[in-house]
Amino acid sequence: MLRASIAIASIVAASLSFAQSTYPVKPIRFIAPFPPGGSSDVLSRLLGQKLAELLGQPITIENRGGAGGNIGSEFAANLPADGYNWLLGSSPALATNVHLYKRMGFDPLNDFNPVSMIGVSGSVLVVHPSVQVNTVAELIALAKSQPGKLNYGSGGIGSPAHVIAESFKTLVGVDMVHVPYKGTGVAVTDLVAGQLHLIFSDMVPTIPQIRAGKLRPIAVTLAQRIAVLPDVPTLGEVGVGVKVGETWWALMLPKGAPAPIIERLNTEMGRTLRMPEVIERMGSLGVAPMHSTPQAVTERIHRDSPEFGKILKAAGVQPE
Repeated sequence: MLRASIAIASIVAASLSFAQSTYPVKPIRFIAPFPPGGSSDVLSRLLGQKLAELLGQPITIENRGGAGGNIGSEFAANLPADGYNWLLGSSPALATNVHLYKRMGFDPLNDFNPVSMIGVSGSVLVVHPSVQVNTVAELIALAKSQPGKLNYGSGGIGSPAHVIAESFKTLVGVDMVHVPYKGTGVAVTDLVAGQLHLIFSDMVPTIPQIRAGKLRPIAVTLAQRIAVLPDVPTLGEVGVGVKVGETWWALMLPKGAPAPIIERLNTEMGRTLRMPEVIERMGSLGVAPMHSTPQAVTERIHRDSPEFGKILKAAGVQPE
């Protein structure tokens, strides 16, 4: 009996070692649950390129946007759990949407195996150059002088851009019109085109437009100024205490993915996030790289979800 148990254990250990050492043997699909041009798209392409080099297999980025990340996340949750289907999870889809949608189509905690945190960022308030304001105080004065005339974009109902703007409106007492999109990147494109007046945007799609002079930054939503926008004050500095959560991203696999593959991907993600060129690129987009254990992702969802729920309630954002 003892010999049989030892033999079985040896076979299991050998098979796990084999699975880890031979993986991957075919191309990988990486689901970005937001449209092209947004943070999830940019980050998945950056990391996918580097991970493909480390793993020796091509990684195809597949954009499946809609419903604040729910459509792509639900699609990913139902893919085979063989390690060849990845999801770029994010705080909106994994921690916020449960408070926004009566039907999610997936369970953030029970339908995925987390691999690692990827990065964390805040938002930046930007205006189109035609909007004649350079400070938050000037924006507030303009909005109060023209109630209901300024419009702001977002990545959809309950997205960080929407929640921050609604909190801002309530706190400073202004009336602005919300224009929701299927993703922040799409909203930023319309802002650059002059179809919107402003947006509290993710850093990733906005920083390049700021550098090109196509958008004007007014404030950042983080507790401290960021290196990529050193002259742009925080909302706290200008006396607007809007309570917002950070936006973060994590690599997720469908539930049931083999443990050795999760371990391998966690190791390779750590190597990727320590690459100087990745650190520089993410930093230039206002994202701080963050490698973690799989358990840390689960803990982050547990911690942030109730807080995001409180922020949504305070902002008056109701479930759909």
